[in-house]
Amino acid sequence: MDWLNNMFSTERLMIIAITAVPALICITVHEVAHGYIAYRLGDDTAKRMGRLTLNPIKHIDIGGLIAILLIGFGWAKPVPVNTSNFEHPKRYMAYTALAGPVSNLILAVIFMFVYLLMPRDFNEIVLLMLYFMIFINVALAVFNMMPIPPLDGSRVLFSFLPDKYYNKVMKYERYGMMILLGIILTGFFLPFNLFSMVLEPIRTAIIIGIGNFAVTVIGFFS
Repeated sequence: MDWLNNMFSTERLMIIAITAVPALICITVHEVAHGYIAYRLGDDTAKRMGRLTLNPIKHIDIGGLIAILLIGFGWAKPVPVNTSNFEHPKRYMAYTALAGPVSNLILAVIFMFVYLLMPRDFNEIVLLMLYFMIFINVALAVFNMMPIPPLDGSRVLFSFLPDKYYNKVMKYERYGMMILLGIILTGFFLPFNLFSMVLEPIRTAIIIGIGNFAVTVIGFFS
């Protein structure tokens, strides 16, 4: 039960409180990006259902938000997309899926510049929130690019399949969530966390890369 005590320690609860606002911003932008690109490509489903909004309440999936706050990886309520409205359904679905992670990486770059330009003696809470904006955005991008349905990475990967296989695979997309939840739960009951083992090195490398890029640019203009 050590994992349970650590999860609800005073320090952990404080971090959860500080990360709540960044998490809401990150998942909101992620889902709006999906809906906006789908709309630009011909599908107005998200717009008609009120999902092209920056109101985070419209995009929250409680389980996914809790996962983001507790383990650093998670998801939001999927934006509805009707691929029959696309001129090229398979390709445009891949573009729509890719929009979410790309939007998170763009936000991570922006907030990295803000974080590095802030005085180090600035309000500690604000600096922590800026750090978590970078961390969560990269974590969301990496997590969602996993090739496990219904994550964005699977839709990008499956777009390379021939049509006859693509349609068959997409029918079983809903079962991917069970696999996903199974992997998440292993972190609570096993002495290792599959997500941390696979995704953390990628996440760390991307954050370091973004940081080095921002430092180089800032140094160039200083």
